[in-house]
Amino acid sequence: MASEQQISSTEHFWYRLQPADGPYIDSQRDNRAFGYTDGKIHLSEDCGRTWPHRAVFPNAKNITFSCILKNGNIVFSTRSKLFLSKNNLKTVKQITVKNADGSDYIPHKPQNPDCPGWYFHTLPGINSWDVNGVEMLVWGNYCNVLGGASPVNIYYSVDGGETVKIAYAFGQDPYFRDNGSEGGGPTGTLLGDPRNPVICRHTHTVAYNPVENAFYSCTGDGDRKEGFECHWLRGTYDAKQDKWDWKVIISDHLNSNYKAGGISFVDGQLYWISDSNGPEPYDRGIFRCAPADIGDRKKHTLLFNPGVESGAMIIQDGVFLASHCGPASPLKCGFIISLDGGRTWAQHDLKELGTRSPTRLHEKNSEGWFRCDLRTGWIKQAEVLFIKPKC
Repeated sequence: MASEQQISSTEHFWYRLQPADGPYIDSQRDNRAFGYTDGKIHLSEDCGRTWPHRAVFPNAKNITFSCILKNGNIVFSTRSKLFLSKNNLKTVKQITVKNADGSDYIPHKPQNPDCPGWYFHTLPGINSWDVNGVEMLVWGNYCNVLGGASPVNIYYSVDGGETVKIAYAFGQDPYFRDNGSEGGGPTGTLLGDPRNPVICRHTHTVAYNPVENAFYSCTGDGDRKEGFECHWLRGTYDAKQDKWDWKVIISDHLNSNYKAGGISFVDGQLYWISDSNGPEPYDRGIFRCAPADIGDRKKHTLLFNPGVESGAMIIQDGVFLASHCGPASPLKCGFIISLDGGRTWAQHDLKELGTRSPTRLHEKNSEGWFRCDLRTGWIKQAEVLFIKPKC
């Protein structure tokens, strides 16, 4: 049994680090939590108090993604490999991702075996939705920062992780080739779909709007002579044909509010948070508009501007929880919160936690705690934090 961590408090929420003597809690859903220690993976059924299910998994330290599905299946990845467990970790099998035509999608052979690429790592904590009575797992990879160069894709599964396919493959970005380094560079092997002119460094988020029955994704990061890397895409899925239709809605500068994350939908309205950077002026903050108006900046309503780059946000039960990007913030570990559906806002600095970038915000577990990663720098894993709103 993991020890209980001390609970601290602000005016708007309680917070606690995960137990220091337990697994790194990588994801949660209701009462279940998935975590790992050196050489093992673990599953809890009581919000991380005990871990009765475990399995030997030698590469556990390189886990970069996990998602607990409604049926209990766990989909997780190391840097360039994807896995599925359907029976509380009694067995784990590797999944071969499929292209849209059903052929095998094979990761590239890395120039540096220690940097194979973050093929499946993602920033949001919500990655699955009920779509017309079927749970769909849909996510895009945030890559080309650590772990080696990687192609950029959006993945999906409609059968509980048994089959994972490419929903959308971005083009070959010449600035993030595989040269054997942690983040790639302008020399080396080109990665991505050579037929697609839409290039980006990585995805920031994928989200689903049930009112439209459509998915949205936004990407980053830069302005290139070949074009923008900051795009917003809208995709629809035809379940009968098992086919996707993706369209780029808008592409824009990195200092616009289209360089963003945290896409969410509440009552048919679209919300997002901007980590606009580069040359001033910046268009930062938490925004709202009708989905059809995302391409018209004049129709965007600014709800709150924290004044710094902020790329992670979750909305649940009227609570907005978002975070500062640590290296760009005057706060050590900055959080943004609204307890009343976005009418009033507050910011808190949990400075005793050190300089951190909170990300991968998961929905509340059955005890009411949100979960997030605390990352050093922009993206290197450090600790796990739980936050419980005072409402």
